Amino acid sequence: MATLVLCLVTPYGTFADELLKESVLPLSMASKAIQAAVESCKKDGYRVSVSVVDRAGILRAMGRADGAGPHTVDSSRKKAYTAASARRPTSELADLITKVPTLQTLRDINGDILILGGGLPIELGGEIVGGIGVGGAPGAHLDDACAQDGLDAIGAASKVPAPK
Repeated sequence: MATLVLCLVTPYGTFADELLKESVLPLSMASKAIQAAVESCKKDGYRVSVSVVDRAGILRAMGRADGAGPHTVDSSRKKAYTAASARRPTSELADLITKVPTLQTLRDINGDILILGGGLPIELGGEIVGGIGVGGAPGAHLDDACAQDGLDAIGAASKVPAPK
C-alpha cells in the first residue's frame, strides 16, 4: 500500500515543482496607479485615459477622466500593452524606430501595438508585472510624466527615459 501511495504522489510533486510562478499586479494597485496618473494630468489641465495591463497585455483596469476624448481609451490601452510586451517605455521604442527606419515594421506586429510615448512597463521587485499607458495629454512627454506619477504611487521602478 505504501508503494502505491508513493507512486501516486511522487509524479505530482515533481510536476508541481516545475510550474512557473509569477507575480500578479493586484487590482487595487492597478487602480491606485490609474487614479494617481489621472490626477497628475488633471492638475496640469489634461483630460486623459489611463490603462493598466498585466504582463500578458490583458487589461486589468482603465480610467477615463471626465471630458477625455474617446480615442484616449484605446490609445492608453495600446500604449500599456506595448510597454508590457516590449518591456520598455514606448517613447524609447518611438525613438528607436526613428533612428533605425527598418524597424518601422514593429508597428505592424499586431493591432494592439502603439509606438507613441506614454506607455511604461510596471516593474515591482525587479520583475515586470504589467504596463501603464496614458493617452490624451498634448505631448508624449506629458503622457510619460503622468504615467510615471502612476508608477510612483505604487512604488514601481522609474521608467521615464531621461530628457535629451
